[in-house]
Amino acid sequence: MVVNKLLATEQAIAFVKETFSNELCNNLNLHKVSSPIMVLDGTGINDDLNGVERTVTFPVKQIGDRKAVVVNSLAKWKRIRLRELNIEPGIGILTDMKAIRPDEDYSPIHSIYVDQWDWEKHITAHQRSLECLKSNVRSIYKALQNTEERVFQLYPEIEPILPREITFVHSEELAKQFPDFKPKERENKIAKKYGAVFIIGIGGKLSTGEPHDGRAPDYDDWSSPNDEDFYGLNGDLIVWNPVLQSALEISSMGIRVDREALLRQLQEKNDEDRKSLYFHQKILNDELPQSIGGGIGQSRVCMFLLRKKHIGEVQVGLWPDSVRKDSENEGINLL
Repeated sequence: MVVNKLLATEQAIAFVKETFSNELCNNLNLHKVSSPIMVLDGTGINDDLNGVERTVTFPVKQIGDRKAVVVNSLAKWKRIRLRELNIEPGIGILTDMKAIRPDEDYSPIHSIYVDQWDWEKHITAHQRSLECLKSNVRSIYKALQNTEERVFQLYPEIEPILPREITFVHSEELAKQFPDFKPKERENKIAKKYGAVFIIGIGGKLSTGEPHDGRAPDYDDWSSPNDEDFYGLNGDLIVWNPVLQSALEISSMGIRVDREALLRQLQEKNDEDRKSLYFHQKILNDELPQSIGGGIGQSRVCMFLLRKKHIGEVQVGLWPDSVRKDSENEGINLL
């Protein structure tokens, strides 16, 4: 029965989420903490993503009708929380983030509802390096591998496919390797070749004149020189999805901006008016800890590890009638 299949899927989702979040905490030395679904507008705390997406905004009567916004992610809030909790270097926090992004285009891997593990870890100034970034990426990847193995033990029909090691490549190298392809096409090429890759340097302009992908100027550091004669201390973790025969971004993450990187990136993006906002003032006055962090898509991890064709199979969302009809015709059971 479809009902039993749906219930079995729900049980598998719960298993993946619990297993992976525990692996993350163990591998990255994180503590689980509670987190908000909304923050006050005009503070600079909400994640602006690419800087053009709309947010879900509403007035709050009890605080003078000031506007609040549903978070896009907790990239900035977590850094403030590190300071408030007085977290020591080498230790971090993990939150269960839920967001609504009304401008997302529907696809098998996109929904307007976003659920992700948002994590942030306190680092020291001398750890602002490519090696620190790579070390944390390897820890996340190990958590993904361990969870895949646990899934296999419980569901023997889902055999492990992740390669033993994750491959690192800079977005500039990727552009030169595939000069006639668009960024997403490059991701497909490199992910299919290696199975799992981390693309470094997301947000800064490449020799092509365009960035590999957009990034807001005030959380990830995509402009600082790194140890390999390129720019950027951030990136995306991508795996090859054999069900969809395409690259699948699992995580966006990076070392966060310090004062110098923030000023440089605000100027490059022509967003210097943000300097007066609460969050940005905290960075400019060196009142927030140096950190590394990112978001890891919960539904995407579940979709990948459970070999599902559509993100609606692992999350309850709002879907147009056309999507529901097409899914039904393909035998896809949306939650």
